[in-house]
Amino acid sequence: MTSLGKMVPYLFKMMMKKTDTVLYPSVEAKVPDKFRGSLKFCPEKCVGCKLCERVCPADAIVIEKIADKQYKAIVRMDKCIFCGQCVDTCNKDALENTAFFELASGDKASLEVEI
Repeated sequence: MTSLGKMVPYLFKMMMKKTDTVLYPSVEAKVPDKFRGSLKFCPEKCVGCKLCERVCPADAIVIEKIADKQYKAIVRMDKCIFCGQCVDTCNKDALENTAFFELASGDKASLEVEI
């Protein structure tokens, strides 16, 4: 493809081809089934076993006791690697993955989420 004669037909061919990119900001992104986005916590299902906290390889989740049989989850989204181990090991299905993935932030403190 060093000569201009070989390059011009190739350029015309590429101009007629459909693009491979997506128009993400203006068109909503489609996420596949079982996508591992941000976490959702159901406090009424949590029994406080802290199994999710123990299996997290990034130490991104902490379960705190609020009152008798009431717990809250604090997730550090800047540390989370979205592996889904906490969701898979929860015996009571208190954690689940959502399809939300737009987590970018300029403030690191805002990435510590109480869910």
